[in-house]
Amino acid sequence: MVAGMNPRLDPRHYVFCTGAAHHPEALATFREDEGLSQILPLEAARAAQFPVDLVMRRIVLEVFSALDGFGLTAAVAGALAEAGIACNMVAAFHHDHVFVPADEAGRAMAVLSALQGAAASQDGKG
Repeated sequence: MVAGMNPRLDPRHYVFCTGAAHHPEALATFREDEGLSQILPLEAARAAQFPVDLVMRRIVLEVFSALDGFGLTAAVAGALAEAGIACNMVAAFHHDHVFVPADEAGRAMAVLSALQGAAASQDGKG
């Protein structure tokens, strides 16, 4: 999966927030014991007066990842951690999504592109 992940940087900015009610513009939500966690577009978070301390960018891994697949999250998170880039991984039905601090998005894309190239070379595809 790493060799075919094709990372794509979403141009929008996002914020992780928590609140009692579902926001209609939430990209994703997850109910935790402490409350409802939401990923909101930056503009929606500001309009709703949520704190916007850590603005994130989303990198979509365009490979169709199986829900029972393994290794992709570990490889991506490990490569970013080695580069000193924080990330939050969200696995959805069709793709995995990597949220990184907005000011690190360009560097994160370079790390993931290099990771994909190395994996493709090992698979004999590159």
